[in-house]
Amino acid sequence: MVAAGIRDEGDVRVAQARLSMQELIGRRKRAGFVGRRNELDLFRGNFDTSPEDERHSFVFHIHGTAGVGKSSLVRELEAVATQRKALTACTDETVNSAPEAMAAISAQFARQGVELKALDKLLAAYRQRRHEAETASAALDAGPDSGSPAPPSAGSMAVTQAGLIGLGMVPVVGAFAGAIDPNQVANGTDRLRAALSARFRNHDDVQLVLEPLKILTPVFVSELDRVAADVPWIALFFDTYERTAPFLDAWLLDLVTTDRYGALPANVILTLAGQHGPDPARWGDYAGFVTELALEPFTESEARQLLAAKQVVDEDVVREVLRLSGGLPVLVSTLAKDAGGGAGAVGDPSATAVERFLKWERDPARRAVALACALPRWLDEDVFRMAVDDGEAEGAYDWLRGLPFVTEREGRVRYHDVVRTAMLRLQRTRAPRQWAEAHARLAEVFGRWRGETEEGVDREELWLSDTWRELRLEELYHLLCARPGNALGRVLADVVNACDADTAAARGCARVLSDVGKQTDTETLRGWGRDLLVALSAEPCGELSALALLLERADLDASARADVYNARGRKLRKTGDYDAALAEYDRAAALNPESVEAYYGRGIAHSRRRDAAAALTDLDRADQLLPGTARIIFERGEALRIMRRFEESIEVFDQVLALDPTYKKAWGSRASSKYFLGDHDGALADFDRAMEIDDEYLWGLVQRGKLHRDQGRPEEAFADLDRAVEVAPDSVWIASERGDLYRLAGRNEEAAEELARACALDPEYASAYAGRGYALARLGRDAEARAAFDRAIELRPAYSWALVHRALLRGSLGDEEGQFADLDGAVSVEGATGIWALHQRAVAYSATGRRVEALADCELVLRRHPGDDLGRQLKMMTLVSLSVDDEAAAELDRVLERDPLNAAMLANRGVVRLRRGRYLEALRDLDQAILLDPDEANLYVARAKTCIAMGRLPQALADLGRCVERGTAVEWASRRTAEVLFWCGRHDDEAQRPDWYVDTMPERWERARNVGGWMRVPGLVDVQVKSALKLSMSTGLGAAMPLWHAPLRASAQVDTPVDATVTFAQALAGCALGDWSRADSAITEGLSLSHDWEDLADLTVQLTLLSRSPDADPALFAPRLARVTEARNAFQARYAAQ
Repeated sequence: MVAAGIRDEGDVRVAQARLSMQELIGRRKRAGFVGRRNELDLFRGNFDTSPEDERHSFVFHIHGTAGVGKSSLVRELEAVATQRKALTACTDETVNSAPEAMAAISAQFARQGVELKALDKLLAAYRQRRHEAETASAALDAGPDSGSPAPPSAGSMAVTQAGLIGLGMVPVVGAFAGAIDPNQVANGTDRLRAALSARFRNHDDVQLVLEPLKILTPVFVSELDRVAADVPWIALFFDTYERTAPFLDAWLLDLVTTDRYGALPANVILTLAGQHGPDPARWGDYAGFVTELALEPFTESEARQLLAAKQVVDEDVVREVLRLSGGLPVLVSTLAKDAGGGAGAVGDPSATAVERFLKWERDPARRAVALACALPRWLDEDVFRMAVDDGEAEGAYDWLRGLPFVTEREGRVRYHDVVRTAMLRLQRTRAPRQWAEAHARLAEVFGRWRGETEEGVDREELWLSDTWRELRLEELYHLLCARPGNALGRVLADVVNACDADTAAARGCARVLSDVGKQTDTETLRGWGRDLLVALSAEPCGELSALALLLERADLDASARADVYNARGRKLRKTGDYDAALAEYDRAAALNPESVEAYYGRGIAHSRRRDAAAALTDLDRADQLLPGTARIIFERGEALRIMRRFEESIEVFDQVLALDPTYKKAWGSRASSKYFLGDHDGALADFDRAMEIDDEYLWGLVQRGKLHRDQGRPEEAFADLDRAVEVAPDSVWIASERGDLYRLAGRNEEAAEELARACALDPEYASAYAGRGYALARLGRDAEARAAFDRAIELRPAYSWALVHRALLRGSLGDEEGQFADLDGAVSVEGATGIWALHQRAVAYSATGRRVEALADCELVLRRHPGDDLGRQLKMMTLVSLSVDDEAAAELDRVLERDPLNAAMLANRGVVRLRRGRYLEALRDLDQAILLDPDEANLYVARAKTCIAMGRLPQALADLGRCVERGTAVEWASRRTAEVLFWCGRHDDEAQRPDWYVDTMPERWERARNVGGWMRVPGLVDVQVKSALKLSMSTGLGAAMPLWHAPLRASAQVDTPVDATVTFAQALAGCALGDWSRADSAITEGLSLSHDWEDLADLTVQLTLLSRSPDADPALFAPRLARVTEARNAFQARYAAQ
């Protein structure tokens, strides 16, 4: 005995086994399925063979004429697969693209309790990014296009060539294909990639828009692989393949025969069903792996079997059905229903099949329902109630679903094409007014439902809404059926809008035209549908070719033609072909001066071309025509931001946010502008607000992380990037950004590891390889770094950053030729307007002693961008190194007037002022530079030189000590320290040796090397004086006399000395030769020329040493030595006092 309220175990099993009404109806219909035994047995037996068995089939391809029973067989095969515990899904002509097919498969799996969550999430992102692609180029930060664009990438070129071949197939539009340069279109594809990269800041999103199959399919395959481990089989069916093959066939072939998208699980079975067999051009090499099921009309035996199953056994009736049906299963089944009245009751299907079929149904209401429900292309219960009169609807829907020519899938029913076509023809020819009224009523219904879905959706995004689009297409279908002539223009206008959205939307419109053309026997509509479908197959130019077809053949008014030109302009603008886009927008504005889209689109195109005035004029006009529109105002702000007019852009973003406080991109862009203005707190607040609106806003997370990094908050920076990884763990962009954050933080081991992960996620992500090369170079792993840079440049030959950093690596390894080959390449890539690579080459020239070439690069930078501070600073440093002091001083003054706290420029000006004898000013500059950058050891080198030149020896000693402590110019600083100690009288026995002092003399002549021919003299004089002085001190003045004539001859080469260095050498030679008059004149002249304390100190020491030569008369040297010593001490006292 079982307690009340508790069922026994048998009751539970019964409850669990209870079937729904729909399942029972489907089971009863399948129970009547006859024929196709061989096909069913072959498919069923396939589950009994292992995938490793050569007899196992992975792909079945069913084909045959309309009405031959393909869809019925697909349903039976799906039932067989279900019986074998397979996870199943079936798509048909309701999908318009491969992504839609994947979405349909995922939805059907979910109804069986298996979710493809990763795919669903990515599909949702794909739909969102399609919505955002309209503004894809708005955040383009690259410089203006060069006059000689880089060659297109191999991938874009291949896609383009294929697209143009397809375009040549388009009737009438074929002429357009000849006028399109594949290189131009391919360059456009590359520019679109750059534009989308700038907009989304996320490589995955860019790829998702540009190449959705490349991103979606690997996830689809991965999800199939995951679920395949838990089920015996996965069976995928693709019905009505004659309609979907144009966009599914190549994709499925790749899926099955290549590893382009990953490894497909071996327990997946694909079944394709369409009117045509496998395309030999595609499947020819794989014919042995595809099992073809070519369906023919029923044999007489099969037809008799079906008739017998439906209790039609009268021989006369059977023969009549066989004659009229031609063995087509759908007609055999349909006519069997009509066979109760004998052979005479069976009519000719080509004329009265429908009417004869309906005679068996005694209820006129049911007959009317069957005819009325043939009008919509599909029905659910809502559509059914709109298609039939209220009094006829009760209970009739379930009856309709049980009819032999009605199939049901996904909650919707469809008539078989053969029967529906006959029913439509009957109603259209017998009651044309009623036909038109019924379609008009359905058009109104679908239009009303469509309107209900528009609330809260941007008008520009309607065609990207699957729900809205489906309802709009049915509305257009019924409008065309009701009034083909009047509605054609309206439908063609919708084709324009659909082309503006995407290919799938445009293809839906083309199918509407094709379907109505066939069903109303209207060749014009049929031709439009056919030709548009062909045009749209010409990827990647499908939409452009379809729009060109409209311009060629459609009878459009001026406003409609303007819309076509606007749509073409938008497509071209998105590819980065701004000149062509501007031409289209110009035509649109000429046809319709009130077209908002013409001015809006043209403004964006002008902005991308860096024509700021024209861009703002057009965007202002668009704002006047449609005031208060957030997207227009936002684009105006973006244009200003890209032009670095940050204050104005902030004001515009304020307006956007006043209109829509949830506009996260406006918060993000305003934050970016504030950041560039130095308002870091304001920028952070705006980024925080954007993240409050959408905590998975990846660009906001990354940019806020960069702000934290720049503000010295590494923990917060990595927290943002870690959160981004949580949101998008497989995002190569995020992995690359986090790797770069490690790299910029100096954490090169972690950077190399994270960037390696990015490369694994996308082996064609060039920037990840380049960043990894940088990190590896810093780790001393030169071979790996070189390989990473090589791969980056292989993927993106016009990658200036990678070229420059490979150049630096090659330079560090001693490959100077390779270094400058890469730098030349980078300069070429940047074109006639780029300057960054020029900066880098100028630095490299300077570092390798090629200062004249460095100066030429700096001049070129400033011709291209006169206000470039870095170029001006590089020029300053080059001029300083060339000792072109007058020009250097003037330029340095200009730079420091704008940027008075620039330590590098202060130091360079200090060096120039030192050379010009403006010692106190030089010292002030160097003091200030050291105050700003106390850890820069080279500043102490410069200040030590200045202090020596002034005679401030204690401070010079202190700065020289700092150089030694910091390991900078240690040998020089040690030698100069010894000299200063010598001058101070703090010398030991070694320092007193004459040879020690003479050996240090070459350092002194360096400061005398100014410009021109004068540069060659001091070095020669230096050698000669050094040799003569050493010989004089060791053997006497007489023995060295021939050597002392040499400095006099060398100095005679200079007509007018510019400083005292060589003149003092003449004075020394005069003393050694006993030419005291010459010596006194030279001393007088030298004291009147530019000189510093060290010049006087050196002459004092040299005269002292010379006076101690074995045969010298100290009394003759004494007055000259006293005079020079007095001048030295006075010079030191003067600057010591100041």
